[in-house]
Amino acid sequence: MIQTQGKAMSLGSVMIGIAGTSLLPHEREYLLHPRVAGVILFSRNYASPEQLRSLCEQIHNLRHPRLLIAVDHEGGRVQRFREGFSRIPPMRLLGEAYQQDQAYGLNLAKKIGWLMATELLACGVDFSFAPVVDLDYGESHVIGDRAFSPDPLVTGQLAMALTQGMRDAGMASVAKHFPGHGFVSADTHETLAIDPRSGSQIEQRDMQPFIKLMAHGLEAVMPAHVRYPAVDDLPVGFSKVWLQKVLRQTCHFEGAIISDDLGMQAAAVYGDTVERVRLAIDAGCDLVLVCNELAEISRVLNAGVHRPCVVSHARLIRLHGKPIIRYDKLRYNPLWQSAVKQLAVFNERNQSNLL
Repeated sequence: MIQTQGKAMSLGSVMIGIAGTSLLPHEREYLLHPRVAGVILFSRNYASPEQLRSLCEQIHNLRHPRLLIAVDHEGGRVQRFREGFSRIPPMRLLGEAYQQDQAYGLNLAKKIGWLMATELLACGVDFSFAPVVDLDYGESHVIGDRAFSPDPLVTGQLAMALTQGMRDAGMASVAKHFPGHGFVSADTHETLAIDPRSGSQIEQRDMQPFIKLMAHGLEAVMPAHVRYPAVDDLPVGFSKVWLQKVLRQTCHFEGAIISDDLGMQAAAVYGDTVERVRLAIDAGCDLVLVCNELAEISRVLNAGVHRPCVVSHARLIRLHGKPIIRYDKLRYNPLWQSAVKQLAVFNERNQSNLL
């Protein structure tokens, strides 16, 4: 049964995409469905900061507790909103800055985390799917310069600084792609990806930045659509071994587990959209993403796939943004001005790497 606007109802387990820059009538109905938890936004949903604020306000006003609004806004080639937002560099450049001057690199990472989060929160976005804490082995083009470093210690340090900046701004962090996507060359958007290494090899290197962030209150993790056959035959996002045994029991992770896009080819081979949603939720995901298969959303919501769990709901509630600076005051704020200036100097020095 569809709920009326403004009625109190728990968050569901599904985060959906929408078609354009404003809500269509049927999309509004989707968002009032009890199995929906929120919306993931893309470049197709963005025209300007003012339009984004209006769209987010419409979405947030539909329900209580308010629906979650998320975006991939990690920097570099993965930044959905550009015009009107600060240009966030790829994380590899922060790793290079750290190698030259550790204190400067950490300070810059914290400032960039704060700036990215502050600008999104001021427009009504609750959280970004960031940071990427995969290691750069030089093999994965889909990860590549999205990674801070090939060194797990450097990656952990910079990720900590970035997430602290985000937290200071009022935003939760989502570390991805657990337990580490950087070793495989395959792009999971297009094909299956298999990492042949043992569980101990992955734990000793790739998992270390995740473990560091978890020890400091990490709010959410996104599992990789990668198979690690030495551990389990299923991709991590569909695997009870990875999500329940390794992540929950061994790592003692208490935050939210958010699937990667279930429309990616590495997930699509495991059944239709409804079956993929079912597999992810059964494996232990608190929130599943149906980003681009918009015609399938109605089927997913009516299929009855849900995780009615008080603990899971509490994990999602922690992801609500807590904006500190209003949008109309943003450009008058001295902290924002300082961060923008520092970032502009850094970007100018690295102009050739930003093109």
